[in-house]
Amino acid sequence: MEKKLAEYKCDTNEALSLKLVRFPEDVDDDGTTFHPEYSHQLFGDDEVAFGYKGLQIQLFYTAGNLSTLFKVKYSLKVTDTFDCVEPDDIEGKIRGIIPAGFTSNTDDFVSLLEKEANFKPFGTLLHTYTVHNEEAGELTYQIHKADITCPGFQEYHERLQTFLMWFIETASFIDSDDDRWDFFLVFEKYNKDGETLYATVGYMTVYNYYVYPDKTRPRVSQMLILPPFQGEGHGAQLLEAVHRFYSSYNPPPPPTHTFILLFLSFPFLTEDPSENYVKLRDFVLSKLCQSLPAFAVDKLPLGFSDEMVKEAQDKLKINKKHTRRVYEILRLRVTDMSDEEQAKEYRLEVKRRLFGPYRKNQRELAKMKKCLRPEELVSHMGQMDTRTQHEELEKSYQIIVEDYRRIIERLASQA
Repeated sequence: MEKKLAEYKCDTNEALSLKLVRFPEDVDDDGTTFHPEYSHQLFGDDEVAFGYKGLQIQLFYTAGNLSTLFKVKYSLKVTDTFDCVEPDDIEGKIRGIIPAGFTSNTDDFVSLLEKEANFKPFGTLLHTYTVHNEEAGELTYQIHKADITCPGFQEYHERLQTFLMWFIETASFIDSDDDRWDFFLVFEKYNKDGETLYATVGYMTVYNYYVYPDKTRPRVSQMLILPPFQGEGHGAQLLEAVHRFYSSYNPPPPPTHTFILLFLSFPFLTEDPSENYVKLRDFVLSKLCQSLPAFAVDKLPLGFSDEMVKEAQDKLKINKKHTRRVYEILRLRVTDMSDEEQAKEYRLEVKRRLFGPYRKNQRELAKMKKCLRPEELVSHMGQMDTRTQHEELEKSYQIIVEDYRRIIERLASQA
């Protein structure tokens, strides 16, 4: 019995098919299909649905307006064979995250493609750029800033944010009714039957926190480039456009608002930034800082300076912590690591920063020695062992340098 029931289990990441549809023929084209990276928020940690054989979950979207087709298909249901078990409520789980107004009829969905010509990007155009595609040639993309006052945007955003569940591990939907949210959207311009249409590429949400007494501090909340467009540089274009927007934003008084874009976390403000996001942020900030006088080639070997901190803050609203990482990246670029003396100077410079947490541990240990009995102190010694600290420090240094080299390679490729 148990073995037979196991045949009714399906991997939900494989069973769920997603599409961004531009042309009617895309519906049946497997080449336009992509699958989730995660489905545990709906289907549990094992990402398995029970009760079906040959399960297929279709979530197809028109490329621009994201009008939605939702269908569930399967070859056999567990209740067709067994009376004592119930299948998972697949439709109920999906309906819980997609807004009303979707269709389950493929013909009706295809007919919605005719309305895509009426879809235009929301909000204000911030930036236009091109990307070379081997098959399609030069493709044009636009980045727009929108908010909830844009007609039709709130309904569009409700459809757009459903992608978060599949591609950000701990995603949650935001309350877009709050007017302190800013939305930055990326669209591709494409041609269909002689008309210019727009396809959704990705987006970023930024929340404007009030800081007493008269400041506003934007923080990146969520960012997603949809899978068909990943690896093409859109994330860097988006992040740079958003950073430039807040760096140059001068709202009228009163009161005076100071905008400082903090690249602290996504998907959530209370969590550490993802590893990929940190690398993207480091690349964008390095790209912006490399042309500042304080980061000139002849100044980098002299060490991290107050001039760098001030210029990065004044001109680009970059905080000291991130400015320090940018300095280390740009200094590595001008350091001849085959030269023993230059390599040693650079290594010590980076390790001095990395040693901060270990130095703190040593201070804590000194305090413990004053207030703990010897037998109590022993239990804390392991985590502060000097040899272990040096090994961890060297390991951290090697990882960081490897990451920095990748960023330098990317900077070189865009020079």
